[in-house]
Amino acid sequence: MGHAVLPGNPPIDITLRRSGRARRLSLRVSGLDGRVTLTLPPRVTETEALRFARSREGWIRKALEGQERPAPVVAGTQLIVAGKEMAVTEGPRPRLGEGAIQVAPGRSAGPQVAALLKALARERVVAAADLHAARLGRPYGRVTVRDTRARWGSCSPAGDLMLSWRLILAPPDVLDYVVAHEVAHLEHMDHSAAFWSVVARLRPDFEEPRSWLRHNGQGLHRWRFAD
Repeated sequence: MGHAVLPGNPPIDITLRRSGRARRLSLRVSGLDGRVTLTLPPRVTETEALRFARSREGWIRKALEGQERPAPVVAGTQLIVAGKEMAVTEGPRPRLGEGAIQVAPGRSAGPQVAALLKALARERVVAAADLHAARLGRPYGRVTVRDTRARWGSCSPAGDLMLSWRLILAPPDVLDYVVAHEVAHLEHMDHSAAFWSVVARLRPDFEEPRSWLRHNGQGLHRWRFAD
């Protein structure tokens, strides 16, 4: 991968990606993190590619304007965790308190907060998986929580469940719905009408949290926990 910058106010960082399967130049603005990617076919030069990007600058800026700006997690940041507002504060050691996420001073807050949220997310995911799998009468395999971007959850053919830990930043019903969705795949590994009937058995109100995620899920990725 290469890198380029379109000058302007503000400048636009562009990731250059060459693809042997591409037949034409294409631009993509990620709805998750605002990354601008320009894909180049094999015989197109970077000069031609940047000329193409400049011709589409208005479209790129318009797409970026409609997105929330990334927000670093630092001391003083206010987060909604499992439906409750919590402030990031400094204290003797990292821990989740009543209305606060405590981080140790002298170290970056973001990674400490991420570790606490990941642990809480795993706890909530396992509890929800236990509940829904028992209702379905089907066992599941391992549970992992990751910072995924392509999907909120998955269920492997072996019954292993994977969920995004950022779901802990959504209302509790949303996390529960995604777990129910993945547990339903223990019975149907597709998105057929039969699958959705299982989801409806587990979460009769699933349309509401599903709609919330569709309209608000992108915002869960605006928080930056890395150094």
